[in-house]
Amino acid sequence: MASTAAGKQRIPKVAKVKNKAPAELQITAEQLLREAKERELELLPPPPTQKITDEEELNDYKLRKRKTFEDNIRKNRTVISNWIKYAQWEESLKEIQRSRSIYERALDVDHRNVTLWLKYAEMEMKNRQINHARNIWDRAITILPRVNQFWYKYTYMEEMLGNVAGARQVFERWMEWQPDEQAWHSYINFELRYKEIERARLVYEKFVLIHPDVKNWIKYARFEEKHGYIGHARKVYERGVEFYGEDHMDEQLFVAFAKFEEKQKEFDRVRVIYKYALDRIAKQKAQELFKNYTVFEKRFGDRRGIEDVIVSKRRFQYEEEVKDPEKTRQVYQACLDLIPHKKFTFAKLWLLYAQFEVRQKNLSLARRALGTGIGKCPKNKLFKGYIELELQLREFDRCRKLYEKYLEFSPENCTTWIKFAELETILGDVERARAIYELAIGQPRLDMPEVLWKSYIDFEIEQEEYERTRNLYRRLLQRTQHVKVWISYVQFELSVDVPERISRCRQIYEDANRSLRNCEEKEERLIFLESWRDFEAEFGTESSQERVRKLMPGRVKKRRKLQAEDGTDAGWEEYYDYIFPEDAANQPNLKLLAMAKLWKKQLRDEKEPEDNPDKDTDENETES
Repeated sequence: MASTAAGKQRIPKVAKVKNKAPAELQITAEQLLREAKERELELLPPPPTQKITDEEELNDYKLRKRKTFEDNIRKNRTVISNWIKYAQWEESLKEIQRSRSIYERALDVDHRNVTLWLKYAEMEMKNRQINHARNIWDRAITILPRVNQFWYKYTYMEEMLGNVAGARQVFERWMEWQPDEQAWHSYINFELRYKEIERARLVYEKFVLIHPDVKNWIKYARFEEKHGYIGHARKVYERGVEFYGEDHMDEQLFVAFAKFEEKQKEFDRVRVIYKYALDRIAKQKAQELFKNYTVFEKRFGDRRGIEDVIVSKRRFQYEEEVKDPEKTRQVYQACLDLIPHKKFTFAKLWLLYAQFEVRQKNLSLARRALGTGIGKCPKNKLFKGYIELELQLREFDRCRKLYEKYLEFSPENCTTWIKFAELETILGDVERARAIYELAIGQPRLDMPEVLWKSYIDFEIEQEEYERTRNLYRRLLQRTQHVKVWISYVQFELSVDVPERISRCRQIYEDANRSLRNCEEKEERLIFLESWRDFEAEFGTESSQERVRKLMPGRVKKRRKLQAEDGTDAGWEEYYDYIFPEDAANQPNLKLLAMAKLWKKQLRDEKEPEDNPDKDTDENETES
């Protein structure tokens, strides 16, 4: 019995689930994790604190950490954060050279990573390694010139160091890339912080041409006004109006211009500005202009001026409500019949009528209107509008005929000749374009001959007709000996990639030097010689450089007597004059200057103490 009882095993009772349906309250995985956190079931003990007591333990710790960093880098070299952590750890140990080496290795992996360059430069700056930081910024802006953050930090560093000239140089390099508007404003504000008004003005001059928005012209004018240069501000507004012309007029520019003149109490100017703008800007784009003009006349105008504004505003509203094309046509016809076109005409009225007919899809009536206007009283604006219409319609034969008529009416207009030649160039008729240019430069009277010749020369260069271009330069130099023409000729020859280009350029300089000896403008001759000197410095030999150096003039200070407008004595004025060695008349002057220089040197040597030979000496007033 005992053995039987011992051999029996107790079988555990299995719990029987009576209800296998899901519980009403379900427990999610999130609840389980939250309960585990609350009960700290997975709480790990903190790592033991390691205390380093001697140099051997420190070296062992460094070795282990470096091995860990190197292993992480070896696993994935492209993770830049591992490189940065490694370099920052070395920096924390004052191991600057090691940190620098890590950054350089990281740049070999990814040299376009912006964060990497920033961290590298910041490390050098924090440790006062200024020259190293400059080197890094220079490399960064060379490799990634479109990252504005590099330029901002570079200029800020130089300014904080007090290196104003260096910061200005960095800004100039930055502006050559034509960055966004904020970069230009940073440069301007930099100059203003040091009261460099003239330099800020020069930056604005470049800025408004790179970013020719109306708001930038207005900012430029307000800058001049803020610093008290009222005349300069007025010229900026006038240049802005001229820059946009009649095809791209903007009411905001005229509103700002008028408000500026209003501040100066120039009410007649204000009135002229508003009327000029309202006559040329489309009515639907001149709402703000009308509003400001009305306010101005109510404040400063007389009764007639106020009535004119109200009539103009009502006429505008009336034009907006006219929806009957036939009645509109009758109004235009009645208006055109009233004008004595043989004495004078309004080109804008003909153009508006033609545009109306185009909108009504009556091209024949539009052409007839413009042709009638040109026949009765030709004007530049009528020709331009008619040609623009035909260009939009791609009627190039009609454009040719219109250009011919236009040039018969105004043969001195260089812009028309250039536009005609450009049209033929676009159409692929190079010979016709060349013939147009030849006719143009043969005209006895031209309003802008220098622009015409430049366009012709650029045309031949674009066609790669270099021999024709040289011939053009020679013909132009027969008419004018301007120094800019000679320099342009040299730059052209230098741009032609042929073996004899250097000798060609040098020959041009020699010819120009002989020709400019009789030039009365000594400063222009000096500009030419400086250009030659720079050319020889880059491409010449020692002998050729010495040749140009001997041609450079001496600068001497002179005095001349001034007279007022009424003929009375107004004192004396000092000025600098240039004496050229090649001029035979200047040889005695040069000998006299040399003797004076030698005498002054001897006098200075006699007065100078023998025990102080390194004392600074006065500069000679004569400069070569």
